[in-house]
Amino acid sequence: MAGHSKWANIKHKKGRADAKKGKIFSRCAKEIISAVKQGGPDPKANTKLRLALQKAKAANVPSDVIDRNIKKASSADQADFTELTYELYGHGGVGIIVDAMTDNKNRTASDMRIATNKKGGSIGSPGSVAFNFDRKGVIQIGKDQGDEESLFMQSTDAGADDFDVAEDTFIVVTPPDLLYEVKDKLENAGIAVGETSLEMIPKTTVPCDDDKRAANEALIEFLEELDDVDAVFHNMED
Repeated sequence: MAGHSKWANIKHKKGRADAKKGKIFSRCAKEIISAVKQGGPDPKANTKLRLALQKAKAANVPSDVIDRNIKKASSADQADFTELTYELYGHGGVGIIVDAMTDNKNRTASDMRIATNKKGGSIGSPGSVAFNFDRKGVIQIGKDQGDEESLFMQSTDAGADDFDVAEDTFIVVTPPDLLYEVKDKLENAGIAVGETSLEMIPKTTVPCDDDKRAANEALIEFLEELDDVDAVFHNMED
């Protein structure tokens, strides 16, 4: 079972993300546009679009915004977006994963260099940091939704591959491609689901002294402010 410190890291990260709702909406819009560009506007025939729409609805993106972006994607003038993952070394051996979606790879690469030049750390080669993380779907359920044993059984029956307990939340962990399928099954069973997200879960965490922690937090916050960056994950011990 995953250590509680990992879930504390997620809670801390999501708390910052919640203050940037516009960025979440922007990511959903990019994913919808990219999916339509690649597979057309019909979600029944376009699996990627169907997943993008599920994610947008889970993030409470208004229907008119969703429809507007589907129409926008049909325009030849609308640029496509590319998903990028950067692997960085922070201070004290901390690994950092940056998920971005951009219409200009050169701009994003330049932003990564600027971030490490200003806040320290370095850019790693592909695979050098990611091997220490697992990409997973994470569903948070309040403890008022039932007892641990029954929710564990319902979650595993729905397709989850792990279940854990944080301070005030049950954590349902799924394969990334089954996240929204498991979420729908739980909701159909009458369970009120909270935060739903794709996360990079660290296999091990790295302890840091106060100075290195402060330096890593400054680097992470700088990365999170970049326009093309959607999420930043790390394995710094909570």
